[in-house]
Amino acid sequence: MTGQLEALDWGMLIGYFVVIALIALWAYRQERADQTAAGYFLSGRNVGWFVVGASLFVSNIGSEHLVGLAGTAADSGVAVGQFEVIASLVLLLLGWVFVPFYVKSGVFTMPEFLERRFSPASRWYLSIVSIVAYVLTKIAVTLYAGGIVFEALMGVSFWTGALLTVAFTGVYTIMGGLRAVVYTDAMQMIVLVFGSLLVTVLGLAELGGWTGLTSAVSENYMSLWRPLSDPQFPWTGIVFGAPILGVWYWCTDQVIVQRTLAARNDDNARRGTIFAAYLKVLPLFLFVIPGVIAFALAKQGALQLEQADQALPSLVRFVLPVGIRGLVVAGLLAALMSSLSSVFNSTSTLVTWDIYRELRPQASERQLVWVGRIATAAMTGFGLAAIPIIDNISSTLYVYLQSVQGYIAPPIAAVFLLGIAWHRVNAQGAITSLLAGAVMGLTRFILELMNGLNQDGLPAGTVWETVAEWNFLHVAAGLFVICVAILVGVSLVTPPPPRERLAGLTYSTAEEPVVAGTAGAGGTTGTEEGAAKTETESPQLTERPGWRRADVLLSIGVLALVCIVWLYFS
Repeated sequence: MTGQLEALDWGMLIGYFVVIALIALWAYRQERADQTAAGYFLSGRNVGWFVVGASLFVSNIGSEHLVGLAGTAADSGVAVGQFEVIASLVLLLLGWVFVPFYVKSGVFTMPEFLERRFSPASRWYLSIVSIVAYVLTKIAVTLYAGGIVFEALMGVSFWTGALLTVAFTGVYTIMGGLRAVVYTDAMQMIVLVFGSLLVTVLGLAELGGWTGLTSAVSENYMSLWRPLSDPQFPWTGIVFGAPILGVWYWCTDQVIVQRTLAARNDDNARRGTIFAAYLKVLPLFLFVIPGVIAFALAKQGALQLEQADQALPSLVRFVLPVGIRGLVVAGLLAALMSSLSSVFNSTSTLVTWDIYRELRPQASERQLVWVGRIATAAMTGFGLAAIPIIDNISSTLYVYLQSVQGYIAPPIAAVFLLGIAWHRVNAQGAITSLLAGAVMGLTRFILELMNGLNQDGLPAGTVWETVAEWNFLHVAAGLFVICVAILVGVSLVTPPPPRERLAGLTYSTAEEPVVAGTAGAGGTTGTEEGAAKTETESPQLTERPGWRRADVLLSIGVLALVCIVWLYFS
C-alpha cells in the first residue's frame, strides 16, 4: 500500500530541505571561524536553553520512534507512551542532579567523565560499548524504520530514499559539527511538532472528536497502567524497570548528554532539560494517540491497516490534504535526519576524544576537528553500506535489536548514579560491575534470540526458557539491583579512591575545587600530560538565584503535568 505525493507536497519538501541546507551552511561558516575541538564537538559551549531543549527532544525522536510508537499503540494501546512520560521525570534528574557535575568537570564525553571518577578501564569500556551500540542499533534501526516511511508515504524505494537522506545528513553533520546538528534540530522540532499535531487533530475529527475515539476502542486501550500479567508493559516493569533505562539513556548516553555539555552555562543546560521535559509529554498525543486513531478507523473500515507499523503513514495519507501532507512528511524526515545526525556527531566525538586523543595526547585542536570529520564520514559510509542489509532485515530481529538497550543500561546506570551519590565506590567496583552486567545482559539477549528465532525455541520447562521469557523491564530492574550489589560489595572490600581524585565529582566533594590534571577540558589522568592535552575552556557554573527559583517552579509544573496525565490515562 503506497502513496504518491502531489506537486505541492514535493514543493513543501524541497523548501524544507533548502531551509535545512541554509542553516547547515551558516553553521559551517561559524565553525570555520572557530577551528577548535569545543567549536566542532560542542558548538563552542555557547548554546542557549531553547536550542538545548529542542535538540534533546528531536535527537531522541527518530523515524523508528515514530513508526514504533504509533505501531505499538495500534497493536496494544497507549501503554507504550509510559516511556515518554517517564522521560519527562528523568530529564529533570539530568538537569538537577547530573548536569552540575558534568559542567564542573568540563568533560566532552561521558566516558571521559567516567575516567575522571573511576579509571581508564571504565572509560574504555563505555567508549567501546557506546560506539558498537550506536553502529549496530541506532544507525541500523533508524534506517530500517525510515524505509517504512519512504515506501508508504512517498512512493520512493527504500534504497533511493535512504541513500539521499543519509548522504544529505552526513554532509551537513561533517560540515558544521554539533553546531549544525543542534540548530537544524531546533527548526526540525517546530516542523515535527506542528505536522504531528495536525495528524492528531484531523484524525480525531474523522472519529468525531476525543469522545468518538474513546468509544471506538476498549477502556484498556486507553490506559497507561497495565496489570502484572501484561506481557509487554506490566506496571511493575514500568515503575521499576523503565526508570533504569531512562537514567541510562537520558543521563549517561553521549548522544543526549552532549547537548547539555554544549550549553553556555549550567543554567542554560538545566533549563534546556526542563524545556525538553515538557516536550516529552507531547509524544503521547502526537505519536501514540495517532496509532490508536488508526486502529479505530481500521475497525470502522475507513482505513486499511495491513500491519501495525503502517499506522502512522496510513493515517497521514488518509487525513491530510495535498500540501499539508508534504509538510508532515517533512516532519517525519526531520525526525530521521535529526536522529542520524545526532548519532553521527556523537559517535565521531567518542572516536576522536576517547580513542584517538587517548592514543595521540599531543594532537592539536585542528587535528582533532579533522579526525572528527573523518569519523563522521566513516559513520555516514557505514550507514550507506548497511542499506542493503537493513532492506532485508526481519521485523522480529528489529524488535530484538531495540531490546539490546534494556541489557546495556543497568550496569552503566548503576555506575553513574552511585559514582555521583557515594564517594566510597571505587574503580575496582565500577569495572567489575560493568563487566558483570555486560556478561549477564549478553546472556539474556542470546537466550531471547534463541527462544524467539528458533522454530522450536528453548526446551520447555528449563531455567533457560524461563530466563528468556522474563519481561525485559523486569530483567532491567533485576540486573540493576545485581550491578549495584556488585559495585558496592567490591568497593567495600578494596581500598577507597584517593580523596583528591573525587574533588567536584561526588555530592560529598561537590564544593571542593577541582584539582588540576583531574578536570578541565583535557585532564583525565591526574598527570601533567593529561592536563596539557587541550586548553579548551570549559563552561562556567553560575549562581543566578532568579533563574534557579524559576526553574524550581517550572520543574514542579512538569511533575504536576505528569501526575495529571497518569491520572487521566489510568
